[in-house]
Amino acid sequence: MSSACHTSALLLVFMALAVAGAEQLEERSCDVIGDESSESQMERALLKKLEPLSHMRFNVTVEKGKTENYIYHFRVCREVNSTTHDFGGLVQTDRQNGKTTVIGRINETQVFNGSDWIMLIYKGGDSYGRHCSGEKRRAVIMISCKRGVTASSFSIISEEREKEQECFYLFEMDSSVACPAENSHLSVGSILLITFVSLIAVYIIGGFLYQRLVVGAKGMEQIPHFAFWQDLGNLVADGCDFVCRSKPRNAPAAYRGVGDDQLGEESEERDDHLLPM
Repeated sequence: MSSACHTSALLLVFMALAVAGAEQLEERSCDVIGDESSESQMERALLKKLEPLSHMRFNVTVEKGKTENYIYHFRVCREVNSTTHDFGGLVQTDRQNGKTTVIGRINETQVFNGSDWIMLIYKGGDSYGRHCSGEKRRAVIMISCKRGVTASSFSIISEEREKEQECFYLFEMDSSVACPAENSHLSVGSILLITFVSLIAVYIIGGFLYQRLVVGAKGMEQIPHFAFWQDLGNLVADGCDFVCRSKPRNAPAAYRGVGDDQLGEESEERDDHLLPM
């Protein structure tokens, strides 16, 4: 019985370790500031829209003289280092001494958008210390639309730390996730035009095959309803002649030759004086 109890205890331990490992593998995601019930449908939709970027990591190096030499690590709605459990979504690493500073945390996220951009804000970073009245850092990431590119051009624009309050780090990147959905729906006019052209094509091809294979017509007679279209063409030609003619049909010509009716009757004796006596 003791052996069975020992085996059961080991199984329970292994199961507990497996559950703990599964929980650690599941990465934390963005938590919008405020209660979950206060999250708007727009915010949830934007976070869903950013999901394709969540598995990617972005880095940018900034070097200013000998005093500032940093690497910024960024992830979209994921922790940069999940083992530290610090919720750091954007982290600064000093290349000189290896010190890391959390610029913004994913558990204090704000997100909103415009027509062709999405702005992601991580708040709750480490304290500034002597700058900005010692408030917590925050990172502002502007994601601009660029079709055909999943993500590129991650860079830091500026660090605003000379103010008393509301200081921030500003980053930007390009991604197709910020682009508006392309309207692929056809207009009513396009649908009607496509339908009309398709019907005409079916009529011509089907009628041609029927006339040739069933009726046995040859030449121009293979055109479906050839007589009708011929009469219609004549009517259209007459209509154009009637509408477009610039003068009446029976108007006299501008120049007329001399006809026999204008010469009058010839005199039978007009040449009598020329006869020899």
